[in-house]
Amino acid sequence: MFYVILLFHFLLSQLKKLFNIFILDTISFYPLQFEPMFQYRLWGGQRLTEVLSYPLPGNGPTGEAWLLSDRADHKSKVINGNFKGWTLGQLMDKFPDQLMGKLSGQFSRFPLLLKFLDAQKMLSVQVHPSDTYKSLLPSGETGKTEAWLVLKAGAESRIFAGLNLGTTAENLKESITKGQVEEHLSSFTPSPGDAVFLPAGTVHSLGGNIVVFEVQQNSDVTFRLFDWNHVDVKTGLPRPLHVDQAIECIDYEQGIASPVIPKKITAEREQLLNCEYFVLWRINGQLPFTVGAVNEPRILVCLEGNGRLENGGIGYTVGKGNVFLLPAVVGVCTFFPEGLVTVLEIAIPS
Repeated sequence: MFYVILLFHFLLSQLKKLFNIFILDTISFYPLQFEPMFQYRLWGGQRLTEVLSYPLPGNGPTGEAWLLSDRADHKSKVINGNFKGWTLGQLMDKFPDQLMGKLSGQFSRFPLLLKFLDAQKMLSVQVHPSDTYKSLLPSGETGKTEAWLVLKAGAESRIFAGLNLGTTAENLKESITKGQVEEHLSSFTPSPGDAVFLPAGTVHSLGGNIVVFEVQQNSDVTFRLFDWNHVDVKTGLPRPLHVDQAIECIDYEQGIASPVIPKKITAEREQLLNCEYFVLWRINGQLPFTVGAVNEPRILVCLEGNGRLENGGIGYTVGKGNVFLLPAVVGVCTFFPEGLVTVLEIAIPS
């Protein structure tokens, strides 16, 4: 009986291999489009309709639209082509080489999480741990370095990023108990187009009628220091704080954060960020331009305008707020704008 079971498992594994070979022979990879997933947040609003071509769910505050996510509780699904209905996680599991190219085998799940945030009220004052704080990270989680790109802002908008000179764990914790944490926070009034880099360990917050794009490590670990005395209308209670964990993982040498200075690459392309977890370019133009790369995945997010993404002689319509993942085997594509467009391209460093 034991040998029969072994033989059964062997035959099953061979059938799976044959199935995968058949799939690869009959399905070509192409630019994969994903639909956003909306999240209730007590600090949110209704402005995500200004950056997305999708209606919002209900009339309550919508704080986040998750654009690309490979998480058990939020699974991005393909909405175009032969892979329609597949989750990003299923693609990572079945076709890691085709999807990730030279990065295949380095990640158990897709390593980035992309969002739009609409912060009408202030987010909590919070911090994310780095990969080095293993004791603070739940099983399967990583640290969380992230960045914001400001899309909409006004005179009342504010970004808090970094600590003022002289802040220590002791005086920061004391100010939290007194409700005076703001006196330790560095802040500025943002303008549309500002990019802000937030390495893990950076104390941060934002709000006051501001909409941003966010790119981050695929992690959902957040420690709240202070929540501006918000009360969640769904529960009638304030949200929990995590002061001890936050105090432990803050980088007190981080200094004051400010908008990054873009690096011009070509007439239409500029590099906004380049760290060990992601590279972000912004492309503004109305003439055709290339996107993607050989043997590595790229992500495209259309912020303004519309156009057509062409690969292998096939065109894919791209509109405001649309998100496309270019699998590694797709390689370089051409974007044909219909008028002026603004497109983000994101790479995962090897």
